[in-house]
Amino acid sequence: MDCQHILLSVDDSPIAIATADQTIVLAKALGSKVTIASVVVIDPLTSVSFYKNVPGVTDYYMEAKAHAKNILAELGLKFTNAGIETTTELLSSQSPSEAIAKLADELNIDLIVVGSHGRTGFKKAFIGSIAQEILTSSHVPVLVVKHTK
Repeated sequence: MDCQHILLSVDDSPIAIATADQTIVLAKALGSKVTIASVVVIDPLTSVSFYKNVPGVTDYYMEAKAHAKNILAELGLKFTNAGIETTTELLSSQSPSEAIAKLADELNIDLIVVGSHGRTGFKKAFIGSIAQEILTSSHVPVLVVKHTK
């Protein structure tokens, strides 16, 4: 498998850390560089300009971006310390899965790695599955690291 560039999609969940650890092992084994991406979700009923005009919403959005930046910085350092060439991307989108698929195309990614919380039944139907949506929307192979208890 020729896998020169891996895209790791993360959020602020514990599964993201486990997924990052698995991606380090994979990237080392394949000699791949890694881009770590996180998506801050924009409310589909508003726009970014709305966030700039409403103080409470602006604070929430800015805190979410700052939190995502911290996660990306921590994970980026972890990969760099493991000797893996790494970049990070902070994205804003109404659809995390579409943002990840678009970034994968833009960067000519060979593999997307994403964690799955392992929700089933009603929880999955009600909450949705970003991992499933990435599988559906991406033209790039996707490796799903499933949360195990």
